[in-house]
Amino acid sequence: MFLLIKNADVYAPQHLGIQDLLIVGEKIALVDKHINTNGLQAKIIDAEGKILTPGFIDQHVHITGGGGQQGFASLVPEVTVSELVSCGTTTVVGLLGTDGFVKDLATLYAKTKALDQEGLTAYMLTGYYGLPTPTLTHSVAEDLIYIDKVIGCKLAMSDDRSPFPDKKEILRLVNQVRLGGFTSGKTGILHIHLGNLPEGIELLLEIARQYPTLTHYLSPTHLIRTETLFEQAIEFAQCGGMIDFSTGGTRFDLPRHCVMKALGKGVLLEQITFSSDGHGGVRRTDPISGITTYRPAPLHLNLQEVIALVQECGLPLEQALCLITTNPARNLHLPHKGRIAPGYDADLCLLDNRLQLTDVLVRGSMAMKNKSIIKKGRYE
Repeated sequence: MFLLIKNADVYAPQHLGIQDLLIVGEKIALVDKHINTNGLQAKIIDAEGKILTPGFIDQHVHITGGGGQQGFASLVPEVTVSELVSCGTTTVVGLLGTDGFVKDLATLYAKTKALDQEGLTAYMLTGYYGLPTPTLTHSVAEDLIYIDKVIGCKLAMSDDRSPFPDKKEILRLVNQVRLGGFTSGKTGILHIHLGNLPEGIELLLEIARQYPTLTHYLSPTHLIRTETLFEQAIEFAQCGGMIDFSTGGTRFDLPRHCVMKALGKGVLLEQITFSSDGHGGVRRTDPISGITTYRPAPLHLNLQEVIALVQECGLPLEQALCLITTNPARNLHLPHKGRIAPGYDADLCLLDNRLQLTDVLVRGSMAMKNKSIIKKGRYE
C-alpha cells in the first residue's frame, strides 16, 4: 500500500519546511520537496496548511489501570485505543503501579500485545513498585531476552509505599537490565518511580557519581513532584542522566515551567522527557465538602504541555516536540521511532495552525481524521 502526504509543513522534529512524504506499508519511504509517484496507485492526503510531526511516545502509562489503594472498587480501568489515539500517542510503554498482584505481569503483557494488534506500538516493563521483583520468566534479564515486549524493569523508591531499596539492590537490577539488554539487543532501562520522601534520588546520584557508565540505564520519573526532587534531577542530568517530568501527576510547578528552569540551569534539552502517568489513580478530596472523588490520571497532558512551551514560554516547536518524540525514543532505545525520516515507522500526527491535533496515523494507517477517531478498540 502506498500513501502520499503532500504539502505538509514537516517538523521531523527538526523543521524541514513544506515537504511531501511517501509511506510504503508501515514505513516512511521518502521525504522530499516534491514526490512523483510515477504511476503508482497511491492514496493522497493533502496536508496543506497543516503541521506534520512524528507520532508521540509516552513512556509511562498504566495501560491495565493503576492498582486500587482504597479497595477493589478503586481499581482503575484499563486504557483504550481511542484514548491514546485522541492525544497523538502512537507508541506507549505500559507498567504496573503499586499493585503487582491483582494487576499482574501476565495481564500487562496481554494488554501490550492487544494494543499492538490494534495497530499501535506498545512495550512493557517487568517488575512493579516492590521487591522481590516479579518477572514473567526466572529473572529480569531473561524477561528482556525472551519476552518480545519487555524493554526494561520498574522499581519504586523514596515513597512510603516503596520497598525502600538500598544501593546494592538497585545496582543488582541495573546489572539485570544491562545483561538482558546485551543479549536481546534492547539495551534495557531501570525505570524508577519517585515519591516525595526527602531522600529523593540520592542513591541514584551516588551510582551516577561512582559508576558513570551505568547512568544511562537509570530512568527516574516523577522528578517534579517536589522542588527538592527537581533540584536533584538537575544534578542527575549534569551527571549525564535522562530526567522525566510527569505531566499528569503530582508536581510542585507546571511541567512547562520546570523545563524552562532546567534549561536555564544548563540541562540539555535532549536530556528531558515528558510522560503522562496515564490511568494511574488520582484521588481528590474537596476541601469544603470533604467529598473524595477518584478518576484515572489523564493521557492528553503531554501534548498540552508541549503546546504551552511554544505558545506561552516561546520555545521553538522543533525543540518542544523533542520531549515526546526523539528524547523518549533515545531513552528507550527505539531505533525506528520518534522521527520523520526514511526507514522510520509511519507514526504521524497532523496539527492545525493553533497546534491542535487533527489527524493521526499509526504504522501507516489513519487512526484519526479531522478530529474524528477512526481506530477504536474492539470492545469500545
